[in-house]
Amino acid sequence: MPFTPATSAIPLTPARPTPPTPAALSTLRLILVGGAISYRALFNWTTPPMFIGTLLVGPLLQLLFFVFLGRELQVADDHFYLLGNAVLASSTACVYGGTMAISNERRYGTLGAVLLSPRHRTPLWIGRALPYVLNGLLISAFTLAAASLLLGLRIPLGALPGLAAVLLAAAAGCSAFGLALGALGLRFRDVFLISNVAGSVLLLLTGANVPRAGLPEGMRLAGDLLPLTHAMEAARALAAGGGLDRGLLGAELLVGAGYALLALALLAVFERGSRRRATLDVM
Repeated sequence: MPFTPATSAIPLTPARPTPPTPAALSTLRLILVGGAISYRALFNWTTPPMFIGTLLVGPLLQLLFFVFLGRELQVADDHFYLLGNAVLASSTACVYGGTMAISNERRYGTLGAVLLSPRHRTPLWIGRALPYVLNGLLISAFTLAAASLLLGLRIPLGALPGLAAVLLAAAAGCSAFGLALGALGLRFRDVFLISNVAGSVLLLLTGANVPRAGLPEGMRLAGDLLPLTHAMEAARALAAGGGLDRGLLGAELLVGAGYALLALALLAVFERGSRRRATLDVM
């Protein structure tokens, strides 16, 4: 009789992906739902007229102002100001929003409930920052679209995916910067002073409207440690057809991660201090 090899009767099936655990789903829900509720509860300007006027019209007028000022002074071409201000536009939501997302918890008397929560603090504060990352990305995209329609900005189609990654990294880093400032707002009463100074520093030192080559060395070094600086350089390189500079993108992500760690560390220190003194409103 001819010999036939035995075959396995068990069919081979591809391994199924492991479903997310209940703990992971709960953490994701805390980030998304908790962040959305906090965003809507703490801010009155989330109504459409205030949103458009504050977060869309304001950055657009700033872009137009610096473009026409640059034409008169002949410091740089239009592309320098258009790309710089499009990236800087995200700071309107990210810095002010991130700052007030934490400091307003104290202002409206809800900080005690947040600090008494048994949930882990990292996803809780990340949820507070996530809406401003999306806000910043939306504002930058709107500013770029307006610059293309009104002032003739041309960006190669192949550069758009890289530009989207750069704008997302810029908005994330700037939101982390805002959270760090918001942590300081738990100690300072005038949180708007902190936000206004930070906005002016970003305007001057990141190279949005002043070429960084003309700044003193100390100011250039300070600009390297701020969010948006490396994203602006990467965006200008992409618009010029030079491709995505992964080094600049990585530097922007590294700066954002540094500010995120700083924010979490400051918030942890202030929370321990409030518990030690039994003052949950952190005055």
